[in-house]
Amino acid sequence: MKQKIRIEKNIKDGMLTILESSEVDPGVVLLLHEEEYSLEEMVAASKAGMEPFIALFRRRSFFPARDLAEKMFEGTKAFFKDAKAEKLIIEYNDIEAFPSEEDFRLEDDDVELDKILEEDGDTKEDEMKEIDSEDDTPKFTPEDTSEHEN
Repeated sequence: MKQKIRIEKNIKDGMLTILESSEVDPGVVLLLHEEEYSLEEMVAASKAGMEPFIALFRRRSFFPARDLAEKMFEGTKAFFKDAKAEKLIIEYNDIEAFPSEEDFRLEDDDVELDKILEEDGDTKEDEMKEIDSEDDTPKFTPEDTSEHEN
C-alpha cells in the first residue's frame, strides 16, 4: 500500500499538522487521517533523537509502523531545522518493509486455465447432466416444526 504523509507547519498558531493519505486504487489517493501537534514540542523531540520523536507523534489514532516512523524522523530532520519550510511530503510504499521479497510472477506466460483444470478430471457433457438431474425444489411444509418456527 502506498502512503503519503503530508506535514504542514502553522507557524502563526504554533501547530504542526500530519495528514495521512493512502492510495486505495492505482492513481486514487484518499485522506485517511489528520493529527495536530505542538510545533514547539515536535521540533524539540526531533532534536532529541529518533525515540523521543516517535514517542511524541505516535498516538492511539495515528500509530505508523516502525519503518514508516523511522522514515518520517529521517525525512523531517531538515524540515524542522528550516524555519521557513511550511510543507513536507513523505511517500512510503509498504513493500519497502520487505526488501528481500519479490513480486510474484508466473515464469511461463503460456499457462492456460484449461490445462490447470484438466488435472481435476473430465468435465464432459454427460457428467454435467448427471449433476443437474436432481430436483432443486425446496422441501418445506407448513407443518415443519423445526427450531426456527418463531
